Amino acid sequence: MNNRILSKTILLPVAMLLVNIGVSQNKDATLMTIGGSKVTVGEFESVYHKNNAKETANDAKSLTDYVDLFVNFKLKVKEAESLGMDTAKAFRDELAGYRKQLSQPYLTDKDVNDKLLHETYDRMKEDVRASHILVKVGESALPKDTLEAYNKIMKIRGRVIKGEDFNKVAMEKGVSDDPSAKENGGDLGYFTAMQMIYSFETVAYTTKVGEISQPVRTRYGYHIIKVTDRRPAQGELLCAHIMIKATPNMTKEDSLNAYTKATEIYSKLKAGGKFDELAQQYSDDKQSAKKGGELPWFGTNKMPAEFEKAAFALKNKGDYSEIMRTKYGWHIIKLLDKRGLASFDEMKAELKAKVTKDSRAQVGRESLIAKVKAEYKFKENTKLRDEFYKVMDTTLFEGKWDAAKAKALNKPIFNLNDKMYTQTDFANFISAHQSKRPKTDANMVVNQMYKQFVDESVIAYEESRLDTKYPEFKSLMQEYRDGILLFELTDQKVWSKAVKDTTGSKEYYEKNKTKYMWEERADATIYTCGDEKEAAKVRSLMKKKKSDKDIIAEINKDSQLNLNVDTKIFNQGENEFVDKNWNPGTSIDIKSDKDKKVVIVVTNKLLKPEPKSYTEAKGMVTADYQNYLEKEWISSLKSKYPVSIDKAVLATVK
Repeated sequence: MNNRILSKTILLPVAMLLVNIGVSQNKDATLMTIGGSKVTVGEFESVYHKNNAKETANDAKSLTDYVDLFVNFKLKVKEAESLGMDTAKAFRDELAGYRKQLSQPYLTDKDVNDKLLHETYDRMKEDVRASHILVKVGESALPKDTLEAYNKIMKIRGRVIKGEDFNKVAMEKGVSDDPSAKENGGDLGYFTAMQMIYSFETVAYTTKVGEISQPVRTRYGYHIIKVTDRRPAQGELLCAHIMIKATPNMTKEDSLNAYTKATEIYSKLKAGGKFDELAQQYSDDKQSAKKGGELPWFGTNKMPAEFEKAAFALKNKGDYSEIMRTKYGWHIIKLLDKRGLASFDEMKAELKAKVTKDSRAQVGRESLIAKVKAEYKFKENTKLRDEFYKVMDTTLFEGKWDAAKAKALNKPIFNLNDKMYTQTDFANFISAHQSKRPKTDANMVVNQMYKQFVDESVIAYEESRLDTKYPEFKSLMQEYRDGILLFELTDQKVWSKAVKDTTGSKEYYEKNKTKYMWEERADATIYTCGDEKEAAKVRSLMKKKKSDKDIIAEINKDSQLNLNVDTKIFNQGENEFVDKNWNPGTSIDIKSDKDKKVVIVVTNKLLKPEPKSYTEAKGMVTADYQNYLEKEWISSLKSKYPVSIDKAVLATVK
């Protein structure tokens, strides 16, 4: 196998597989030196135990073998460092990218995140049905506009609290800024956790059925919510459907034709037609039609309400609905499978990924920022922030504000421990993060950007201290660093070189060609005939010394399916019929169990074992040449960087 195709993720890091299962008495003791660089017991053990399962970790041979691998690994890293590869921009950028990914779990409040996971899962056990009324107001709106929107939503709430019908009020012109309210009265249908903005979801799940919530603000504006129902989560379905397109803007004739087509398909289904075949043949949903109409798993609020209702009404696997309509057209739905909510442990990884991308992730981040501020004795002087009000102008809204306008402002504005952040830092932050925006209150924009500046500075400061605070993070970053160097240098010296060095590869082949041998092979022709009658005709033509071309032309005169002829060199075990007639000569008629056809094998001759050509053996030669190059390279590195191992210290490794 070509080692070049090994994924970098296998090598980055070299050691990331299993848990630590033992410790030696002295982790700081020097276990080995490689080119003058010391390796401690602790460094070796942390890698060794991650790469070896419990049942082999205490095995002496396993330890000895791993020492060899570890030494080779360190030799390569040492060479990469001596070549300056660890200072190259491409290397630094790649390592920075990995650091950003690896640091994310440390840059949020884990306790808060765990609570969010459990809260999300608990909410997923229940579906909520609610209606809402929205009064739009932007996140960066002026205080007076925010107050105006708040007063408006409170007046609307007052009306429904006094007894007016919520949905009728929502449908009134000029009341709800949700355009769909004109048709649905603000009814959102049933939904579950992760389907609404977190703040909206929280209010919906904490409001009793029939009650009207206090205003809740999202990025869209202020909402009031009326919870109209709750039910246990209905789980998820796997369904297939046949859809005949029928959109609202179709002509009456086209719409009628679509319905007629759907009824004809339904009749075929009732008469015993196979659902998947009818879907493939007739469904206008071409994506699902390829799979017999099968759709992805879906649950609450993932499909049009009518479709969802009809699908969940199906009781047994294999049941299908009557024709029903959505805004997309006419559907026939078949139930393939159903499942309830999985356990928390089963869903934990999926929930973690979703929470990270959800608006609720901000809760964990904000909590961490508060903790970091307290830990690092954060102090700020907001009066120094307010001095920026005087140096702002309309260029801020054009995204062209120049930090030079604040050159007179250079005092410390806040600190984390002994690290000071100045007004100059804030001015540069504004300059780098500004963008075109509607003209609004410049002071408010300054306040918003200052909060962003503080938050990002706090997170960045915490990130810079991860190596000090968390030894496991420092170790992981070291493994990634070494792994990148290992990959890049091995690629240059072994993998790519073996592929590109055709001359060296061929020389290696010539010296070792007996390693790449063909075993005895058969030069044979297989005649696959439609039946005994055609086989008899083939034999008759063979006796007349007709060529294969003439035989094919004669036998397939009426149908191309009567005869197939395949002549080539076969390895033993490659073809069952050739194996049955391995010696030179013509076989008897052999009936195929698979397709009932009749096979005649003519074994022309047997080829003696011989070396494969370079082209035939190229894949194996390349892999072996890579191994050869690596051994030679390691040998030269050991000469360049002497290796010394303290066997007495090695004996303490557990």
